[in-house]
Amino acid sequence: MTVSSLSYQDRADYCQAPIAKQLLQLMDEKKTNLALSADVTSAQQLIAYAEQLGPEICLLKTHIDIIEDFTAGLTQTLRRLAEKHHFLIFEDRKFADIGNTVKHQYEGGLYRIADWADLTNAHSLPGPGIIHGLYEVGRKKNRGLLLLAEMSSAGHLMDSAYIQKTLAMAEQFPDFVIGFITQHALSTHPHWIYLTPGVKRDAGGDSLLQQYVTPEKAIYEQGTDIIIVGRGILAAKDPLTEAKSYRQQGWDAYLKRRKAG
Repeated sequence: MTVSSLSYQDRADYCQAPIAKQLLQLMDEKKTNLALSADVTSAQQLIAYAEQLGPEICLLKTHIDIIEDFTAGLTQTLRRLAEKHHFLIFEDRKFADIGNTVKHQYEGGLYRIADWADLTNAHSLPGPGIIHGLYEVGRKKNRGLLLLAEMSSAGHLMDSAYIQKTLAMAEQFPDFVIGFITQHALSTHPHWIYLTPGVKRDAGGDSLLQQYVTPEKAIYEQGTDIIIVGRGILAAKDPLTEAKSYRQQGWDAYLKRRKAG
């Protein structure tokens, strides 16, 4: 049996990180592999999108440091909405420093990310120390980490050697690293979860070198698990209808992949 033929529920049994199990089971129960990239600048906007679109998604991806009117009450509200609508919160922090520094960035400061975000992410460029630092904070709180293996911007420097070193680094922390930000599946091991940014109904790009792929290409052709959609939903005249459409496209691509085996 190949990884591509396994259900999300089947793969949950292989996970050592409890939050990875929870995410895969959530996706299976809710029948969605859609993550909303809510890159907005006001607390009111973020709350409104979480309330309106929360029923359609498995993950809400935030950039908390671009919120111009941030308060601790915002993250408390997001936690309540996550429980209400059955999704997890992914703070797209992209940590990229030495272990001691990221430990403090994750645990403290203004945003106290580890207190409310189920998942966060990091670059592997600094080496395994960055994972150690985040692990010391996040593991005891049942959080999970995603490593950036590939980005959706043209000209990124993450070549095949970098990707393989990132994968090897992740394998040292299977109870905390749950997967990767990537354009392709990286391994035959079923416990890794792959999230693909830059997903839009029509492939192409923008003026700032963002490259888009379709839901079918990401899930069915390239073997990833979760599509991350931002402007394709938020810029639509009817974001809810658009979110439902992306949710269906992503789920159909997953079912097609399983059937193809």
